[in-house]
Amino acid sequence: MKQKIIAFLIGAMAWTTAAAGSYVPTKENAEARAAFEEMRFGVFIHWGIYSMFAQGEWYLNSGLSDAEYQKAASGFYPARFDADAWVKAIKASGAKYITFTSRHHDGFSMYGTRTGDYDIVDATPFKRDVLKELSQACREQDVRLHLYYSILDWHRTDYPVGRTGLKTGRALRPDYDSYFAFMKTQVKELLTGYAPIGGLWFDGYWDHDADSIPFDWRMPEFYRYIHELQPACLIGNNHHITPIEGEDFQMFERDLPGENTAGLSGQEVSQLPLEMCQTMNGMWGYKVADQNYKSTETLIQLIARAAAKSSNLLLNIGPQPNGELPAAALDRLRGIGAWMDVNGESIYGTKGAGEYAWGVATKREGCMYAHVFNNETTEIELPWTGKKPKAVMALDNGTKLQARFDKKTQRLTILLPEGRKSADWVARIEE
Repeated sequence: MKQKIIAFLIGAMAWTTAAAGSYVPTKENAEARAAFEEMRFGVFIHWGIYSMFAQGEWYLNSGLSDAEYQKAASGFYPARFDADAWVKAIKASGAKYITFTSRHHDGFSMYGTRTGDYDIVDATPFKRDVLKELSQACREQDVRLHLYYSILDWHRTDYPVGRTGLKTGRALRPDYDSYFAFMKTQVKELLTGYAPIGGLWFDGYWDHDADSIPFDWRMPEFYRYIHELQPACLIGNNHHITPIEGEDFQMFERDLPGENTAGLSGQEVSQLPLEMCQTMNGMWGYKVADQNYKSTETLIQLIARAAAKSSNLLLNIGPQPNGELPAAALDRLRGIGAWMDVNGESIYGTKGAGEYAWGVATKREGCMYAHVFNNETTEIELPWTGKKPKAVMALDNGTKLQARFDKKTQRLTILLPEGRKSADWVARIEE
């Protein structure tokens, strides 16, 4: 069945892209997309020398001198970094992939690049390639590795400056041909030196969204280059607009697909695989004063709500400058993992099946899952077409539930057990 679905996807994508552009995903890419959609939950890691200032990943944009900011590299020594421990904790949460910041807007590379010495191997006393270690740990523990990469740069002088990074004091000599070549070189390093890389997560396109003359980022050309290097590598771009030709998944920042409470989305939802990214607290990078972590219950419900939109959730953690994941983040990961151990089948590989006053629903071939968020709810109702369900049961213990099916109205009513204590209690309904 899975092979039939992949074959159908390849045919559908070929027809769609032939009408919209020249990009036709390969068989390997279609398989990677299908696998990505089955994962449903990943962890985002925002980590760089900005963690030294403990003010978040945008600290250089606050009016600091880039020359002074660079000095933080000489003191960056994350002695407690343990890639194996990171991956073990993340995998135990039920997350299937990690997206790591290889280079953020400050221009500092978190791997050993040959394009210069402004990187964690050459510019810090730590001298270790943390991405190499993380890549190895992911391979050994069977966790997929994706990479965040900023196409915006507040450090390099050849970057064509946009609306941010205007006060860093660098001597600007904009040259996009030079900068574009630099990005291609770095991306090649990442795809060939740290393979396998499941996806590239680009950010910064919006830096030129206020230009009077639209800036040509040459993204389709960039994407073609990437797919030539690694056809199965999925490409996504946090540009907050309709997907560009060559992209393989669509992302939404701080909002579920189709929503726009944060003011960063609102674009039409495409037929590509979907991913929502959200922070555990308020910041992406480590900020010492930000202890406003979302509760484990809220995060579990967010995972279910994302799946109910046929979307993955990419949940962010900002590691400390010493290399440790914050204790509050680890606590949330453990709580999510305990829930996923019991209820994971209602998330992985599912599609959305609607939102209701009592919660949300997900589905897979042969069954549906009702995610009930309120433990005081005594019964739920949802549409049900066809015949009466073969079985309705509690997913956590298999207890059979009383259910009424009204064939005339095509509605199914399920009576819920009392004494439930779960952020998301799940009923399994078999067709």
